[in-house]
Amino acid sequence: MTKIKIVTDSSAMIVPERLKEIDIHIVSLSVMIDGTVYTDSGLDNIEFITMMENSKALPKTSQPPIGEFIEMYDKLGADGSEIISIHLTEKLSGTVNTARQAAQMTHSNVTVIDSKFIDQALGFQVYEAAKLAQAGASKEAILEKIQDVKEKTQLFIGVATLENLVKGGRVSKLAGALSGFLNMKVMMELLNGELVVVTKGRGNKTFTKWLKKLEESLATLDLNYIGISDAGSRDLTTEMRASLQQILPNQEIPIVHTTPLVSTHAGKGAFAIMFYSK
Repeated sequence: MTKIKIVTDSSAMIVPERLKEIDIHIVSLSVMIDGTVYTDSGLDNIEFITMMENSKALPKTSQPPIGEFIEMYDKLGADGSEIISIHLTEKLSGTVNTARQAAQMTHSNVTVIDSKFIDQALGFQVYEAAKLAQAGASKEAILEKIQDVKEKTQLFIGVATLENLVKGGRVSKLAGALSGFLNMKVMMELLNGELVVVTKGRGNKTFTKWLKKLEESLATLDLNYIGISDAGSRDLTTEMRASLQQILPNQEIPIVHTTPLVSTHAGKGAFAIMFYSK
């Protein structure tokens, strides 16, 4: 039986306990701060927040060079293995398109997947794919599972300030100015790779009210996994986890520091809650 190997990028977040269970291969995105380029996976996610705040301009993120993909694909497929390469949504990065180009140039058999997500939500698909690959599942079975997880995943992002989104050109300068003046907080959902505003308001009570509505929804679901990621908002996410734990007493809810890529776009104080159901 042909062996299947799983590739992803450094925007995929998987908690250490789960990461120990699987075998995956990671291609790293990069971040440039004041002219210095760092690999996304080589930066400390906590220290990056301070580096970002002290930088002269908004850090710039970039996808891995196509040569890195080709080299990895060639190496992994040298023994006849097939490769499934799962990446963050193309709406936020050109990474998946670079992977597609590399798949056409490598000697290996590579199937590239746009996860439509990022962070732990991308990690959900990677984890399930890797578990099946280790169990000897067929490529078709793994691809079917990836699609199933994708369809049953939801990712919500809370943004404390629109400053970075404005600098990155993702919202209008007027909206950014108003948000700063009115202490506007915004909740968004990542739907089909696109950020859609769910609610907005003044102060953290916006997030608190939204969380109560989410809890009502979660109480009706049979969850497989739920996780929280943050960018310098650990006090807030710790409170949120405590509230979620009351309705999900038997569910582990890890909190992780998100990647520099996400922090760059979402800004300090951002957080995300993501989950997938059975």
